[in-house]
Amino acid sequence: MSVDVDALLEAVRTASLALPETTERTSHSAPTFFVRKKTFVYFWDNHHDDGRVAIWASAPAGVQEEVLESEPERFFRPPYVGHRGWIGYRLDQGPVDRDEVAAIVTEAYRNVAPKTLVARLDG
Repeated sequence: MSVDVDALLEAVRTASLALPETTERTSHSAPTFFVRKKTFVYFWDNHHDDGRVAIWASAPAGVQEEVLESEPERFFRPPYVGHRGWIGYRLDQGPVDRDEVAAIVTEAYRNVAPKTLVARLDG
């Protein structure tokens, strides 16, 4: 299956940069999204030859176990950050639901953003 990596990155970028005080820069060779100085989402295209186009997103406690159990074909425990509860979400498994991407990105943001910014988001 052919995947338009640029379009997928643009969907993640649009969702991430719409949130208060977010920035994008390359970290660990990947487009990475920050709220102030805290990372909330990485975008990976074939990370260490894993064959995936995916995001790694910060997640609240318990979410990782829930999504791994309910949808193991789309979600995975990412290396390096999975032990902290982060989720991996595959973007290369068929049509991508931009609303779902935005929801995952927003939840990741809420998980690491300062309370004042979360309040502004809810504003």
